[in-house]
Amino acid sequence: MPEGPSILLMKESIQKFEGKKVLEASGNAKIETEILIGKILKEIKTFGKQTYLVFDNVAVRIHLLMFGSHSVDEQTKPDRQLRLSLLFSNGGMYFYTCNVKMIDTEFLAGIDWEADVMSDNWNPKKTEKKLKSNPEMMVCDALMDQDIFSGVGNIIKNEVLFRIGVQPESLLVKIPPKKIKELIKEARNYSFDFLEWKRDSTLKKHWLAHTKKVCPKCGNKLVKKQTGKGKRRSFFCETDQKLYH
Repeated sequence: MPEGPSILLMKESIQKFEGKKVLEASGNAKIETEILIGKILKEIKTFGKQTYLVFDNVAVRIHLLMFGSHSVDEQTKPDRQLRLSLLFSNGGMYFYTCNVKMIDTEFLAGIDWEADVMSDNWNPKKTEKKLKSNPEMMVCDALMDQDIFSGVGNIIKNEVLFRIGVQPESLLVKIPPKKIKELIKEARNYSFDFLEWKRDSTLKKHWLAHTKKVCPKCGNKLVKKQTGKGKRRSFFCETDQKLYH
């Protein structure tokens, strides 16, 4: 599933269509695409793993799910995978194998934009309060909770926990306050590192724990385990990452 930094890169690639009129709209998503024809794309907003194409009184939410993708100016995948295409005078955007939903623009006002780790509105103090209100939650679940760390996915989770030396099954209530602050700081820091590495096509070269077999610090074998309520893959070192429980 594409994580927050990848969604920001997608936004950059389609930003040239802001302020342009939709000339054609099609795709097999279960929305009334004809409503969009003739409308001006006022703004493109992102929130974590979600993208919002904002028009005057309606918005289209794009969620790429596990295997979604997009292309610009050219349809690169077959019609059966094409959920939505929007054509403008200067090109077009195409979204494949994703969830597409039409929403009222008032919905946007209810989003907690301060939860997005890559947003200028990111609020670490609010995040800390959310963590304190979920004391029995495992830290791996907390990082993947989009209401707390919007935009964080499994790669960021594994790399952040390795950076701060905390095992994924640690309970929030047992983690020292100093480590909690470090967790919050690194969730944002790593997300921006991810963005730059992804832009340079060097992301995988920088992985220290995710999908790795040997700890780069001590040389011991990394543990690969499905952790938390979501049973997502975690890679961690039992020597260099402490279990707080």
